[in-house]
Formats: sequence, structure tokens, C-alpha cells
Amino acid sequence: MRRTSFAEMPCSVARTLEVIGEWWTMLVIREAFNGVRRFDDFHERLGIARNVLAARLQRLVEHGVLERRQYQDRPPRCEYRLTEKGRDLYPVLIAMLAWGDRWMAGPEGPPVRLTHACGHELGAVMVCGGCGEPLDPRRVRAERQAPAPVSAD
Repeated sequence: MRRTSFAEMPCSVARTLEVIGEWWTMLVIREAFNGVRRFDDFHERLGIARNVLAARLQRLVEHGVLERRQYQDRPPRCEYRLTEKGRDLYPVLIAMLAWGDRWMAGPEGPPVRLTHACGHELGAVMVCGGCGEPLDPRRVRAERQAPAPVSAD
């Protein structure tokens, strides 16, 4: 069954899902943030089918989230590294983790604890860049933007 493409939808959430919305993709990205770089290591850590992993890695490379770097000549071997675009997904990953810790953790509690470099347990909060107030959907309004003019170059 072929999935619907969101690439042309005029919505940033939909267009983001076009890149990271497939099963396994955010887990691949999670492992990349945890320092995993090589195909076999992704495969071992995730237990994902090799063909599915290859497809997810290729798609992330095509979209500029990961880059392939050759680390060995004979035989040629590559590793995958997060790009700036990929590193910008960290807040998304942390938001998913926080939501999962609150709503999906079992009776034993969250399986992972994150600690910031300052030594404190991570309590990530998304705030307004202007006033510093924590974001609350009841205090945020969405306004449609006019389409940008198309250049005739």
C-alpha cells in the first residue's frame, strides 16, 4: 500500500512528516543522537530489518538530515552523521521523549533519564522566544501567511 505524500501540502507539520513520519525514522535519528554512525550498529541497536534500515537511512540522506561519510576504502564503508538539519531535530526528539515519559511509561517509570551538562535532570520546557513564558496552546494563535512571491528568474 502506497502512502500519501505530504510534500506539497501547505503545512510545515505535514512537510516534516514527509521526512520523519515513517515508522523507525525517529528511532534511527535517536540512535544517531546517541552516537551510532554505522549501519551494523543501527541494525544491532534497533533490531530493524536491514532493507527497512537501508531505506530509512537513504531517505534521511536524501533529505539532508544525515550525511554519508566514507571511513574505509577496502571494502568501501560509510557512516552516517547528523547534519545541521538533523541536529535541529533534537528538540522534537526531546518533546517526544517527555510526552512518552508522561503518558506512555509503564508502572516502573521512564526507562531513560537525561541529565544536562550542569548536572541537573533534564526538565525540558518549550518557551516563547520573546517573553520566556512556557508555551500553552491556549495562549498561542496561528495566522496564515500570504504565499511568498515566485521569482521569474
